[in-house]
Amino acid sequence: MTMPKSSFKKIAVTAALAGDSKKAHPVIIYDLAGKSPLADYAVLLEVESGPQLDAVEEEVLVKLKAEGVYCLHKDGMRSKNWKVLDYGGVLVHVYDNKAEEFYSISKVYADYKPVEWREKPETKPAAPAAPAPAKKTATKKAAGKKAKPVKKSAVKKSASAKKAKPAKKAAVKKAKPAVKKASKKK
Repeated sequence: MTMPKSSFKKIAVTAALAGDSKKAHPVIIYDLAGKSPLADYAVLLEVESGPQLDAVEEEVLVKLKAEGVYCLHKDGMRSKNWKVLDYGGVLVHVYDNKAEEFYSISKVYADYKPVEWREKPETKPAAPAAPAPAKKTATKKAAGKKAKPVKKSAVKKSASAKKAKPAKKAAVKKAKPAVKKASKKK
């Protein structure tokens, strides 16, 4: 029984999301369908260290197992810089930058079409702009009457009232040190 190509794409996207959740970067999926006898998709997950490589590999295995998809073959299990997980129609490469520099893994897949795997955020229609708040002025408006200007002397008085003298500090009493009573010797 052969799996439909859409199932392999779902496996590839799940593997990419698992690698991305463990900070693999870059994460790239290539469509190999019809061009490679090995698989329909290749997932490339680049990591920065051996421990991260192990964490990404484990996360991919766990996430796909939760989906009911099991790894058919693992290669490079003793390697600390490149591992390949074979899911039938999907190859998942987890490697560090040393392996990338030495083997040029991304160049192997350079002739294949990259697949968009990130979920695009929904574009929401732009909300109408809220009206700008009215500026406060020094005048008051009464319903149906003209505004009366505020007197400058009133403004000056209120400004001078703001410059009140600071309150005096309360006197702080110093605590007397406890006196030790001398014990009498008998």
